[in-house]
Amino acid sequence: MPVTQTIKDFYSVAQARDFTRNFQFRVTSILDRGAEVLTPDDLVYVTTANLPARAVTNVPVPYMGLSFNVPGAANYPDAGGYAVTFRSDMEQVIRRVFENWQRSIFDDRTSTGAYRIFSTSRITLDLLDQNFNTMRQYILHGAWPQQVGEIAYEISGTGDVVSFTATLAYQFWTRGIIE
Repeated sequence: MPVTQTIKDFYSVAQARDFTRNFQFRVTSILDRGAEVLTPDDLVYVTTANLPARAVTNVPVPYMGLSFNVPGAANYPDAGGYAVTFRSDMEQVIRRVFENWQRSIFDDRTSTGAYRIFSTSRITLDLLDQNFNTMRQYILHGAWPQQVGEIAYEISGTGDVVSFTATLAYQFWTRGIIE
């Protein structure tokens, strides 16, 4: 049976479903060991983040000269380097929070740290509809700051707001209860 898709079909589906816009997300919570790392006032400085990826590995099973593909375990491709970009506030409160959190994981001044996975450390992202209501939540479990990015200054700059990236690691993600 031939497929007949017309511009009218596209228009009808687009009207019914609309499109996701690139600003319809919010990082709503970052917790370290159950304690709030950043307040909602701090989180308005988030400029970019990605919804996390998930993949199921492929396991080839050879049989009589053929290779059958069966599903294997799940993995999280960006779990080792999940980047969130922040505008830098004047007193660099947000950057200092990440620096302190990272130092609590490993302090090179004393060669001590917290060498374990914290199940209560997590990042929550909300995906928003066109009225800015949360329609889906993504929760990244076992999060910790892997890297606190640089901030570039330029003496001959035009006064642009500077930003930095905090690269976080996590173990896995789940969808929240909103559906």
